[in-house]
Amino acid sequence: MSLTPTKDDKFSFGLWTIGYNGADPFGGPTRPALDVVHVVEKLAEIGAYGLTFHDDDLFAFGSTDAERQKQIDRLKGALADTGLIVPMATTNLFSAPVFKDGGLTSNDRGVRRYSLRKIMRNIDLAAELGAETYVAWGGREGAEYDSAKDIRMALERYKEAFNFLGQYVLDKGYNMRFAIEPKPNEPRGDILLPTVGHALAFINELDHPELVGLNPEVGHEQMAGLNFQAGIAQALWHEKLYHIDLNGQRGIKYDQDLVFGHGDLHNAFALVDLLENGGVAGGPAYTGPRHFDYKPSRTEDENGVWESAKANIRTYLLLKERAKAFRADAEVQEALKAAQVDQLVLPTLNEGETAADLVADRSAFEEFDTDAYFGGKGFNFVRLQQLATEHLMGARG
Repeated sequence: MSLTPTKDDKFSFGLWTIGYNGADPFGGPTRPALDVVHVVEKLAEIGAYGLTFHDDDLFAFGSTDAERQKQIDRLKGALADTGLIVPMATTNLFSAPVFKDGGLTSNDRGVRRYSLRKIMRNIDLAAELGAETYVAWGGREGAEYDSAKDIRMALERYKEAFNFLGQYVLDKGYNMRFAIEPKPNEPRGDILLPTVGHALAFINELDHPELVGLNPEVGHEQMAGLNFQAGIAQALWHEKLYHIDLNGQRGIKYDQDLVFGHGDLHNAFALVDLLENGGVAGGPAYTGPRHFDYKPSRTEDENGVWESAKANIRTYLLLKERAKAFRADAEVQEALKAAQVDQLVLPTLNEGETAADLVADRSAFEEFDTDAYFGGKGFNFVRLQQLATEHLMGARG
Protein backbone atom coordinates (compact mmCIF):
# COMPACT_ATOMS: atom_id res chain seq x y z
CA MET A 1 0.00 0.00 0.00
CA SER A 2 1.43 3.36 -1.04
CA LEU A 3 0.33 6.37 0.98
CA THR A 4 2.81 8.73 -0.65
CA PRO A 5 0.90 11.28 -2.75
CA THR A 6 1.97 12.23 -6.25
CA LYS A 7 1.02 15.10 -8.50
CA ASP A 8 -1.23 12.66 -10.39
CA ASP A 9 -3.46 12.41 -7.30
CA LYS A 10 -4.34 16.09 -7.88
CA PHE A 11 -4.61 17.04 -4.22
CA SER A 12 -5.17 20.77 -3.79
CA PHE A 13 -5.77 23.08 -0.84
CA GLY A 14 -7.29 26.52 -0.45
CA LEU A 15 -5.07 29.32 0.81
CA TRP A 16 -7.97 30.17 3.14
CA THR A 17 -7.93 26.64 4.58
CA ILE A 18 -4.25 26.33 5.41
CA GLY A 19 -4.22 30.02 6.29
CA TYR A 20 -7.15 29.78 8.72
CA ASN A 21 -5.94 31.44 11.92
CA GLY A 22 -8.46 29.88 14.30
CA ALA A 23 -10.87 32.82 14.61
CA ASP A 24 -14.55 31.99 14.97
CA PRO A 25 -17.72 33.93 15.90
CA PHE A 26 -16.91 33.49 19.60
CA GLY A 27 -13.16 34.08 19.71
CA GLY A 28 -10.26 35.67 17.91
CA PRO A 29 -7.25 34.08 16.22
CA THR A 30 -5.30 31.37 18.03
CA ARG A 31 -2.26 31.39 15.72
CA PRO A 32 -0.52 33.90 13.44
CA ALA A 33 -1.20 34.28 9.74
CA LEU A 34 0.88 32.24 7.28
CA ASP A 35 2.69 33.84 4.37
CA VAL A 36 1.63 32.65 0.92
CA VAL A 37 5.17 31.70 -0.15
CA HIS A 38 5.60 29.59 2.98
CA VAL A 39 2.23 27.93 2.32
CA VAL A 40 3.18 27.01 -1.26
CA GLU A 41 6.52 25.59 -0.14
CA LYS A 42 4.96 23.47 2.61
CA LEU A 43 2.19 22.20 0.33
CA ALA A 44 4.84 21.08 -2.14
CA GLU A 45 6.61 19.24 0.68
CA ILE A 46 3.52 17.21 1.63
CA GLY A 47 2.73 16.21 -1.95
CA ALA A 48 0.00 18.64 -3.03
CA TYR A 49 -0.20 19.65 -6.66
CA GLY A 50 -2.27 22.81 -6.41
CA LEU A 51 -3.15 25.92 -4.44
CA THR A 52 -6.48 27.74 -4.73
CA PHE A 53 -7.43 31.16 -3.40
CA HIS A 54 -9.95 33.95 -3.07
CA ASP A 55 -8.64 37.33 -4.17
CA ASP A 56 -8.72 38.59 -0.58
CA ASP A 57 -6.68 35.59 0.62
CA LEU A 58 -3.76 36.70 -1.51
CA PHE A 59 -3.98 40.46 -0.96
CA ALA A 60 -6.09 42.29 1.59
CA PHE A 61 -9.42 43.83 0.59
CA GLY A 62 -8.77 47.40 -0.52
CA SER A 63 -5.10 46.83 -1.39
CA THR A 64 -3.45 49.29 -3.75
CA ASP A 65 -2.46 48.11 -7.22
CA ALA A 66 1.18 48.03 -6.11
CA GLU A 67 0.38 45.95 -3.00
CA ARG A 68 -1.75 43.61 -5.06
CA GLN A 69 0.94 43.12 -7.72
CA LYS A 70 3.62 42.47 -5.12
CA GLN A 71 1.67 39.53 -3.72
CA ILE A 72 0.87 38.22 -7.20
CA ASP A 73 4.56 38.28 -8.12
CA ARG A 74 5.51 36.51 -4.88
CA LEU A 75 2.93 33.79 -5.58
CA LYS A 76 4.15 33.36 -9.14
CA GLY A 77 7.71 32.98 -7.90
CA ALA A 78 6.73 30.35 -5.35
CA LEU A 79 4.72 28.42 -7.95
CA ALA A 80 7.64 28.47 -10.35
CA ASP A 81 10.06 27.28 -7.66
CA THR A 82 7.86 24.38 -6.49
CA GLY A 83 5.96 23.32 -9.59
CA LEU A 84 2.58 23.80 -7.92
CA ILE A 85 -0.26 25.11 -10.06
CA VAL A 86 -3.43 27.13 -9.49
CA PRO A 87 -6.25 24.89 -10.80
CA MET A 88 -9.06 27.04 -9.37
CA ALA A 89 -9.69 30.52 -8.05
CA THR A 90 -12.66 32.38 -6.60
CA THR A 91 -13.76 35.80 -5.32
CA ASN A 92 -14.60 36.86 -1.79
CA LEU A 93 -18.03 38.50 -1.87
CA PHE A 94 -18.83 37.86 1.77
CA SER A 95 -16.25 39.27 4.23
CA ALA A 96 -16.20 43.04 3.66
CA PRO A 97 -19.04 45.18 5.08
CA VAL A 98 -20.13 46.18 1.56
CA PHE A 99 -21.35 42.58 1.07
CA LYS A 100 -23.56 42.51 4.16
CA ASP A 101 -26.58 41.79 1.90
CA GLY A 102 -24.66 39.76 -0.64
CA GLY A 103 -22.86 40.71 -3.80
CA LEU A 104 -24.53 39.59 -7.00
CA THR A 105 -28.02 39.59 -5.47
CA SER A 106 -27.74 42.53 -3.07
CA ASN A 107 -30.78 44.77 -2.98
CA ASP A 108 -28.31 47.61 -3.67
CA ARG A 109 -27.66 47.91 -7.42
CA GLY A 110 -24.31 49.65 -6.83
CA VAL A 111 -23.07 46.72 -4.77
CA ARG A 112 -24.07 44.34 -7.57
CA ARG A 113 -22.10 46.34 -10.12
CA TYR A 114 -19.08 46.54 -7.79
CA SER A 115 -19.25 42.78 -7.29
CA LEU A 116 -19.14 42.11 -11.02
CA ARG A 117 -16.05 44.30 -11.37
CA LYS A 118 -14.34 42.54 -8.46
CA ILE A 119 -15.05 39.14 -10.01
CA MET A 120 -13.90 40.22 -13.47
CA ARG A 121 -10.63 41.47 -12.05
CA ASN A 122 -9.95 38.18 -10.32
CA ILE A 123 -11.05 36.14 -13.35
CA ASP A 124 -8.32 37.95 -15.29
CA LEU A 125 -5.79 37.00 -12.61
CA ALA A 126 -7.05 33.41 -12.49
CA ALA A 127 -6.62 33.11 -16.27
CA GLU A 128 -3.15 34.63 -16.02
CA LEU A 129 -2.21 31.94 -13.49
CA GLY A 130 -3.67 29.14 -15.61
CA ALA A 131 -6.77 28.32 -13.56
CA GLU A 132 -9.42 26.45 -15.54
CA THR A 133 -12.18 26.50 -12.91
CA TYR A 134 -13.75 29.51 -11.24
CA VAL A 135 -15.79 28.65 -8.15
CA ALA A 136 -18.78 30.76 -7.12
CA TRP A 137 -19.89 30.40 -3.51
CA GLY A 138 -22.72 32.81 -2.73
CA GLY A 139 -22.29 32.83 1.03
CA ARG A 140 -24.10 36.14 1.51
CA GLU A 141 -26.55 35.68 -1.35
CA GLY A 142 -29.66 35.10 0.72
CA ALA A 143 -31.74 36.49 3.57
CA GLU A 144 -32.91 36.07 7.14
CA TYR A 145 -36.31 37.69 6.66
CA ASP A 146 -38.84 36.54 4.07
CA SER A 147 -40.11 40.03 3.28
CA ALA A 148 -36.60 41.49 2.86
CA LYS A 149 -35.74 39.74 -0.40
CA ASP A 150 -37.77 39.12 -3.54
CA ILE A 151 -36.34 35.67 -4.27
CA ARG A 152 -37.60 35.56 -7.85
CA MET A 153 -35.88 38.84 -8.64
CA ALA A 154 -32.77 37.80 -6.73
CA LEU A 155 -32.54 34.70 -8.90
CA GLU A 156 -33.03 36.90 -11.96
CA ARG A 157 -30.08 39.05 -10.89
CA TYR A 158 -28.02 35.90 -10.20
CA LYS A 159 -28.84 34.68 -13.70
CA GLU A 160 -27.95 38.05 -15.17
CA ALA A 161 -24.57 37.93 -13.43
CA PHE A 162 -23.68 34.42 -14.61
CA ASN A 163 -24.76 35.23 -18.14
CA PHE A 164 -22.62 38.36 -18.12
CA LEU A 165 -19.56 36.65 -16.63
CA GLY A 166 -19.92 33.68 -18.96
CA GLN A 167 -19.91 35.99 -21.96
CA TYR A 168 -16.92 37.83 -20.48
CA VAL A 169 -14.93 34.59 -20.34
CA LEU A 170 -15.96 33.72 -23.91
CA ASP A 171 -15.06 37.18 -25.21
CA LYS A 172 -11.67 36.99 -23.52
CA GLY A 173 -11.02 33.52 -24.90
CA TYR A 174 -10.26 32.09 -21.46
CA ASN A 175 -10.17 28.32 -20.99
CA MET A 176 -12.32 28.53 -17.89
CA ARG A 177 -15.58 27.15 -16.51
CA PHE A 178 -17.62 28.23 -13.49
CA ALA A 179 -18.54 25.91 -10.63
CA ILE A 180 -21.39 26.87 -8.28
CA GLU A 181 -20.84 25.83 -4.67
CA PRO A 182 -24.20 25.18 -2.94
CA LYS A 183 -24.76 25.69 0.79
CA PRO A 184 -28.09 25.83 2.67
CA ASN A 185 -27.25 28.34 5.42
CA GLU A 186 -24.44 30.08 7.32
CA PRO A 187 -23.58 32.88 7.25
CA ARG A 188 -27.05 33.83 5.94
CA GLY A 189 -30.14 32.29 7.46
CA ASP A 190 -31.09 30.95 4.01
CA ILE A 191 -28.65 30.98 1.09
CA LEU A 192 -29.76 30.97 -2.53
CA LEU A 193 -29.00 27.75 -4.46
CA PRO A 194 -28.76 25.77 -1.21
CA THR A 195 -28.20 22.26 -2.60
CA VAL A 196 -26.87 20.39 -5.62
CA GLY A 197 -30.42 20.03 -6.96
CA HIS A 198 -31.21 23.73 -6.67
CA ALA A 199 -27.99 24.65 -8.47
CA LEU A 200 -28.59 22.16 -11.27
CA ALA A 201 -32.04 23.62 -11.90
CA PHE A 202 -30.60 27.15 -11.94
CA ILE A 203 -27.87 26.23 -14.44
CA ASN A 204 -30.50 25.09 -16.94
CA GLU A 205 -31.84 28.67 -17.10
CA LEU A 206 -28.52 30.23 -18.17
CA ASP A 207 -27.50 31.41 -21.63
CA HIS A 208 -24.38 29.25 -21.55
CA PRO A 209 -25.16 26.29 -19.26
CA GLU A 210 -22.17 24.44 -20.71
CA LEU A 211 -19.90 26.94 -18.94
CA VAL A 212 -21.40 26.37 -15.50
CA GLY A 213 -21.28 23.28 -13.32
CA LEU A 214 -20.94 22.41 -9.67
CA ASN A 215 -18.44 22.46 -6.83
CA PRO A 216 -20.28 20.48 -4.14
CA GLU A 217 -18.83 20.35 -0.61
CA VAL A 218 -19.21 17.46 1.83
CA GLY A 219 -20.28 19.55 4.80
CA HIS A 220 -22.61 21.79 2.84
CA GLU A 221 -24.79 18.93 1.60
CA GLN A 222 -24.64 17.08 4.91
CA MET A 223 -25.67 20.24 6.79
CA ALA A 224 -28.98 19.86 4.96
CA GLY A 225 -29.23 16.20 5.97
CA LEU A 226 -28.44 15.03 2.44
CA ASN A 227 -26.27 12.16 1.23
CA PHE A 228 -23.12 13.66 -0.31
CA GLN A 229 -22.16 10.60 -2.34
CA ALA A 230 -25.66 10.52 -3.86
CA GLY A 231 -25.41 14.23 -4.71
CA ILE A 232 -22.07 13.69 -6.41
CA ALA A 233 -23.51 10.76 -8.35
CA GLN A 234 -26.28 13.01 -9.65
CA ALA A 235 -23.81 15.77 -10.53
CA LEU A 236 -21.81 13.20 -12.50
CA TRP A 237 -24.99 11.96 -14.18
CA HIS A 238 -25.63 15.52 -15.38
CA GLU A 239 -21.93 15.83 -16.36
CA LYS A 240 -21.74 18.86 -14.08
CA LEU A 241 -19.08 17.90 -11.52
CA TYR A 242 -16.52 20.54 -12.43
CA HIS A 243 -14.79 20.62 -9.01
CA ILE A 244 -15.25 19.10 -5.55
CA ASP A 245 -14.60 20.24 -1.96
CA LEU A 246 -13.66 17.51 0.50
CA ASN A 247 -13.93 17.84 4.26
CA GLY A 248 -15.65 16.22 7.23
CA GLN A 249 -19.01 16.96 8.86
CA ARG A 250 -20.74 15.33 11.82
CA GLY A 251 -24.44 15.75 11.30
CA ILE A 252 -26.82 18.65 10.85
CA LYS A 253 -25.14 21.55 12.60
CA TYR A 254 -22.83 24.45 11.75
CA ASP A 255 -20.28 24.03 8.95
CA GLN A 256 -17.50 22.17 10.77
CA ASP A 257 -14.92 21.91 7.96
CA LEU A 258 -13.25 18.93 9.63
CA VAL A 259 -10.50 16.88 8.01
CA PHE A 260 -11.88 14.69 5.22
CA GLY A 261 -13.18 11.45 6.74
CA HIS A 262 -13.35 12.88 10.27
CA GLY A 263 -17.13 12.79 10.07
CA ASP A 264 -19.31 10.33 8.19
CA LEU A 265 -16.58 7.82 7.34
CA HIS A 266 -18.95 5.38 5.64
CA ASN A 267 -20.12 8.08 3.23
CA ALA A 268 -16.54 9.20 2.65
CA PHE A 269 -15.66 5.60 1.70
CA ALA A 270 -18.60 5.42 -0.72
CA LEU A 271 -17.63 8.80 -2.19
CA VAL A 272 -14.01 7.81 -2.85
CA ASP A 273 -15.20 4.51 -4.33
CA LEU A 274 -17.47 6.47 -6.68
CA LEU A 275 -14.81 9.03 -7.67
CA GLU A 276 -12.09 6.44 -8.24
CA ASN A 277 -14.01 3.40 -9.46
CA GLY A 278 -17.14 4.87 -11.00
CA GLY A 279 -19.59 2.35 -9.57
CA VAL A 280 -21.04 -0.41 -11.77
CA ALA A 281 -20.25 1.47 -14.95
CA GLY A 282 -16.54 1.54 -14.13
CA GLY A 283 -14.24 4.46 -13.60
CA PRO A 284 -12.63 6.69 -12.91
CA ALA A 285 -15.75 8.76 -12.57
CA TYR A 286 -14.00 12.07 -11.90
CA THR A 287 -10.62 13.30 -13.12
CA GLY A 288 -10.48 16.78 -11.58
CA PRO A 289 -8.74 18.07 -8.45
CA ARG A 290 -9.35 16.44 -5.08
CA HIS A 291 -9.66 19.75 -3.26
CA PHE A 292 -9.60 19.93 0.53
CA ASP A 293 -11.76 22.77 1.86
CA TYR A 294 -11.29 22.22 5.57
CA LYS A 295 -10.14 24.29 8.53
CA PRO A 296 -7.29 23.22 10.81
CA SER A 297 -8.81 23.22 14.28
CA ARG A 298 -8.28 26.37 16.32
CA THR A 299 -6.75 24.12 18.97
CA GLU A 300 -3.68 23.52 16.77
CA ASP A 301 -0.35 25.29 16.36
CA GLU A 302 1.34 25.57 12.97
CA ASN A 303 2.70 22.04 13.20
CA GLY A 304 -0.89 20.91 13.73
CA VAL A 305 -1.91 22.80 10.60
CA TRP A 306 0.44 20.74 8.46
CA GLU A 307 -0.40 17.52 10.28
CA SER A 308 -4.08 18.13 9.52
CA ALA A 309 -3.29 18.87 5.87
CA LYS A 310 -1.40 15.57 5.64
CA ALA A 311 -4.30 13.83 7.38
CA ASN A 312 -6.64 14.83 4.54
CA ILE A 313 -4.28 13.31 1.99
CA ARG A 314 -3.60 10.18 4.00
CA THR A 315 -7.30 9.55 4.66
CA TYR A 316 -8.16 9.89 0.97
CA LEU A 317 -5.38 7.52 -0.07
CA LEU A 318 -6.39 5.00 2.61
CA LEU A 319 -9.99 5.08 1.42
CA LYS A 320 -8.81 4.74 -2.17
CA GLU A 321 -6.89 1.57 -1.24
CA ARG A 322 -9.85 0.22 0.74
CA ALA A 323 -12.22 0.90 -2.17
CA LYS A 324 -9.86 -0.88 -4.56
CA ALA A 325 -9.77 -3.93 -2.28
CA PHE A 326 -13.56 -3.80 -1.90
CA ARG A 327 -14.08 -3.91 -5.67
CA ALA A 328 -11.53 -6.73 -6.09
CA ASP A 329 -13.10 -8.96 -3.40
CA ALA A 330 -14.85 -11.98 -4.97
CA GLU A 331 -17.33 -12.11 -2.09
CA VAL A 332 -18.20 -8.47 -2.65
CA GLN A 333 -18.79 -9.15 -6.34
CA GLU A 334 -21.03 -12.05 -5.36
CA ALA A 335 -22.92 -9.80 -2.93
CA LEU A 336 -23.30 -7.08 -5.57
CA LYS A 337 -24.77 -9.65 -7.92
CA ALA A 338 -27.13 -10.95 -5.23
CA ALA A 339 -28.21 -7.36 -4.55
CA GLN A 340 -28.85 -6.98 -8.30
CA VAL A 341 -26.90 -3.73 -8.39
CA ASP A 342 -25.82 -4.52 -11.94
CA GLN A 343 -29.45 -4.89 -13.06
CA LEU A 344 -29.97 -1.12 -13.01
CA VAL A 345 -27.79 -0.98 -16.11
CA LEU A 346 -30.53 -2.80 -18.04
CA PRO A 347 -33.25 -0.60 -19.58
CA THR A 348 -36.70 -1.27 -18.10
CA LEU A 349 -38.25 -1.26 -21.56
CA ASN A 350 -37.13 -3.33 -24.51
CA GLU A 351 -35.69 -1.47 -27.47
CA GLY A 352 -38.58 0.07 -29.40
CA GLU A 353 -41.18 -1.21 -26.91
CA THR A 354 -44.39 0.82 -26.93
CA ALA A 355 -47.04 1.32 -24.29
CA ALA A 356 -49.24 -1.15 -26.17
CA ASP A 357 -46.40 -3.70 -26.15
CA LEU A 358 -45.97 -3.34 -22.41
CA VAL A 359 -49.73 -3.77 -21.80
CA ALA A 360 -49.72 -6.88 -23.99
CA ASP A 361 -46.91 -8.45 -21.92
CA ARG A 362 -48.89 -10.31 -19.25
CA SER A 363 -45.66 -11.28 -17.43
CA ALA A 364 -45.14 -7.61 -16.63
CA PHE A 365 -48.32 -7.30 -14.56
CA GLU A 366 -51.08 -9.95 -14.69
CA GLU A 367 -48.70 -12.88 -14.21
CA PHE A 368 -46.03 -11.08 -12.18
CA ASP A 369 -45.61 -12.81 -8.80
CA THR A 370 -45.78 -10.01 -6.25
CA ASP A 371 -46.33 -12.55 -3.45
CA ALA A 372 -42.78 -13.79 -3.93
CA TYR A 373 -41.52 -10.59 -2.30
CA PHE A 374 -43.16 -11.39 1.04
CA GLY A 375 -40.67 -13.50 2.98
CA GLY A 376 -38.58 -14.14 -0.12
CA LYS A 377 -36.57 -12.44 -2.83
CA GLY A 378 -34.51 -10.37 -0.44
CA PHE A 379 -31.95 -7.93 -1.82
CA ASN A 380 -29.07 -8.73 0.57
CA PHE A 381 -28.23 -5.05 1.07
CA VAL A 382 -27.22 -5.54 4.72
CA ARG A 383 -24.65 -8.18 3.80
CA LEU A 384 -23.23 -5.88 1.15
CA GLN A 385 -22.98 -3.02 3.63
CA GLN A 386 -21.29 -5.26 6.17
CA LEU A 387 -18.68 -6.23 3.61
CA ALA A 388 -18.09 -2.54 2.91
CA THR A 389 -17.75 -1.94 6.65
CA GLU A 390 -15.24 -4.75 7.04
CA HIS A 391 -13.15 -3.43 4.16
CA LEU A 392 -13.35 0.05 5.62
CA MET A 393 -12.07 -1.30 8.94
CA GLY A 394 -9.24 -3.23 7.28
CA ALA A 395 -10.70 -6.59 8.27
CA ARG A 396 -10.70 -7.90 4.70
CA GLY A 397 -8.32 -7.79 1.78
